[in-house]
Amino acid sequence: MSTTLALPGASGWRLDAPPPLSLYVHIPWCIRKCPYCDFNSHQVRDDLDETRYIDALLADLDCALPLVWGRPLRTIFIGGGTPSLFSAESIDRLLSGVRARLRLDPDAEITLEANPGTAEAGRFRDYRAAGINRLSIGIQSFDARYLTALGRVHDSREAHHAADLAADIFGNFNLDLMYALPRQSLADALADVDAALAHAPTHLSCYHLTIEPNTLFARHVPAKLPDDDTSADMQEAIEARLAQAGFEHYETSAFCRPGRAGRHNLNYWGFGDYIGIGAGAHGKITLHDRVLRQMRHKQPAAYLQAVGRGEPVQNEHEVALADLPFEFMMNALRLIDGVPSSLFGERTGLPLARIARPLGEAVERGLLDPDPTRLRPTLQGQRFLNDLLTLFLREEN
Repeated sequence: MSTTLALPGASGWRLDAPPPLSLYVHIPWCIRKCPYCDFNSHQVRDDLDETRYIDALLADLDCALPLVWGRPLRTIFIGGGTPSLFSAESIDRLLSGVRARLRLDPDAEITLEANPGTAEAGRFRDYRAAGINRLSIGIQSFDARYLTALGRVHDSREAHHAADLAADIFGNFNLDLMYALPRQSLADALADVDAALAHAPTHLSCYHLTIEPNTLFARHVPAKLPDDDTSADMQEAIEARLAQAGFEHYETSAFCRPGRAGRHNLNYWGFGDYIGIGAGAHGKITLHDRVLRQMRHKQPAAYLQAVGRGEPVQNEHEVALADLPFEFMMNALRLIDGVPSSLFGERTGLPLARIARPLGEAVERGLLDPDPTRLRPTLQGQRFLNDLLTLFLREEN
């Protein structure tokens, strides 16, 4: 039976059913903070208390349960930081606690992020036994020169070893790569892709190195970064090489074997719901009368204290009706093939006619495919995604 949901201030607009639900778990510690990273991550100390943090995560989840009663959980993603710093016993206790609190789909995708420096066969097998069925490994490069330039704690041998273990133990796994690295040539970027392909991953994420504010690289920009033209050549060459290898380019930076797209991130990009637990985690929940955005306390110590008070959420706000089109498009248009036009109404409760003007302008400017049955960016729209998204800001028609 479907559930009718009213949206914020949207008298007369309804959703026939709540969106799919996922769970994101944030473990914020790393062996060392990478100079390019702007994620909520912190260098691990000797006093890391895994038991206390798992207790806090489950208490945090308890606080969220009234918002999602009765809804099945489709995917779980344990990210960071470096979640593979935690023992398999801790991950097992976390997942057991989740299963005791929420109805988990029998075929749920359960992903753990791992660092090559923490890759051990026994550890990976224990994660698999705990219920992890997909691994995502932050390789970034197989080349020692670029691992050093990026400040990574693992070396090339460890990168290859981790990928081998993931292939042997999990089968379904992602490798993260970066390109446009200091002093990197086009041939070097493709060599990293070929090295990754040799391990037969089911999924690859290929990210352009960007200099983010409040990072070490922002304060000390690396020398000899490839220029924009070279970076664009790298992107096009990587896309061509992966297409030749049978990978589908399904999202801005994501490539997969047929049928192996990351289901957790697909739920984000389809404007689904997700609970976010852990220090600094974000969440989006659709209720009977509003859509909520939440953020947990960011600093681990502050988060643990807040959970102890039963108040893990630091910031919460309702998504304004006028902001729903932009928020939907900001996610959906990251997908290379877009989404069915009908999904806009299913996930926002708004008629597609509400955004007729920006849709028409996007088509006229060559940023959006004219096919009325899909909301799909053109190649130009993919390359100039920010220009495309700007058209949907605070559309009031």
